[in-house]
Amino acid sequence: MPAVEVVEALRTRFSASASPLGVAVPAASLLEAARALRDAHGYRFYVLASATERSEAIDLVHAVRNLDTNDTLFVTTPLAKTALEAPSLAFVWSGAEWYEREVFDLFGIRFASHPDLRRILLPDEYQGHPLRKEFPMDTPWGYRPATPKPEAAS
Repeated sequence: MPAVEVVEALRTRFSASASPLGVAVPAASLLEAARALRDAHGYRFYVLASATERSEAIDLVHAVRNLDTNDTLFVTTPLAKTALEAPSLAFVWSGAEWYEREVFDLFGIRFASHPDLRRILLPDEYQGHPLRKEFPMDTPWGYRPATPKPEAAS
């Protein structure tokens, strides 16, 4: 359970809303809210970034930790599928840089002001974002069964 006073401070200042593991922050307020979490509330350790696709939006998720209280806060930002862009948190927490590249690669979310936004897991010529629900599996880049190993000579 996230710290109640932190959730309330974000709700008051950034129009955030409480969620079971943290807060939901609008994309327009994400960068300022992240700085407040780091500077005013002690969340100095960046844990991860990921995303979840729903029917109407994709939820960008950042997790940060306050090492003094051992509290982990999940900051969710809903993004319309027609506007998949959020501010980069790489200059707030340097650990966000690679995670944001992974989210860009697999979900197609662009991070404004990211220092090096390019694919990290897939080849540059890869078409699409494989963790999106509309990603077709019957493409040359889709599922490939494992290649059987040759039998050992006796």
